[in-house]
Amino acid sequence: MASDLSQVFKNELSNTLEQLLGKKAKISETKKLEDGFEASSFIEADVKFDIKGLSSGITFYIPSVSATKFEYLMLGGMGDLKNDIDDETIDAVNEIVSNICGSFCTASNAQGMPDVIGMKSEVKGTKKVDKNILDEKEIYLFSTFLDEEETPILIYFDKGFALFFSTITGTKNDTVVTSPAISKPAVPTPVAPASTAMVGVANPSKNLELLYNVRLKLSVRLGTKIVLLKDILRWDVGEIIELEQMVNEPLEILINGVKIGEGEAVIVEGKFGLKIKKIINEDLKLDKIGL
Repeated sequence: MASDLSQVFKNELSNTLEQLLGKKAKISETKKLEDGFEASSFIEADVKFDIKGLSSGITFYIPSVSATKFEYLMLGGMGDLKNDIDDETIDAVNEIVSNICGSFCTASNAQGMPDVIGMKSEVKGTKKVDKNILDEKEIYLFSTFLDEEETPILIYFDKGFALFFSTITGTKNDTVVTSPAISKPAVPTPVAPASTAMVGVANPSKNLELLYNVRLKLSVRLGTKIVLLKDILRWDVGEIIELEQMVNEPLEILINGVKIGEGEAVIVEGKFGLKIKKIINEDLKLDKIGL
């Protein structure tokens, strides 16, 4: 049976939107579009995925109300919110979709699933289309919110790729997917001290030990800043960009793009290291980091 990447995809979709647009993003639900959609125009972003011999993909359909909001927020909320799609709006959506899919590939490859190896993505084309193009496709509505304001996204999954999103699409495949055995160095199973709860898990069960060797992407966020596209185009070698983070503030520790703690930079044998100062236990669920 093909691995289910539904939760990984939703995590990377919301995390990427939050990072690029500076708004808290969440997906309340995903469902098959049954009664059409009220928008008259969309931006279609066709994305090709290559995954272990399978070349397939998904297509984003961003309604005009969401697309213009994306562009507006990427520019830092400067100027007026547009009423319709233009070339600048298409470019902004292309950049967002490219980042979403790139982050999704990175997170999926880090899971160590035997049928998800070396996944790569490429945005093949982005253009404005009208609503009639949705009529002959099985479209799924992602009820996405930015700071509690609904910003819907519609997605079509190619038949071959839909198998990897069974929670969303309901597509099932009973074929067992195998891969050649890969020799890996033995990794000792970590043992949590009896007096210390694992992050987000009060009493880890025996079944959780099956996930101990799953690879997760650790990142450290030095700081962030919302910048204008016109400023980015003027950057050159030697340009200094001032971040919003103060030098004495802790660095954010991220697992698969989700903040799990704070720390400070240290030097370990000539390399950068991180000293953990705080671990966030409350409200951290394993599904938020792709497990």
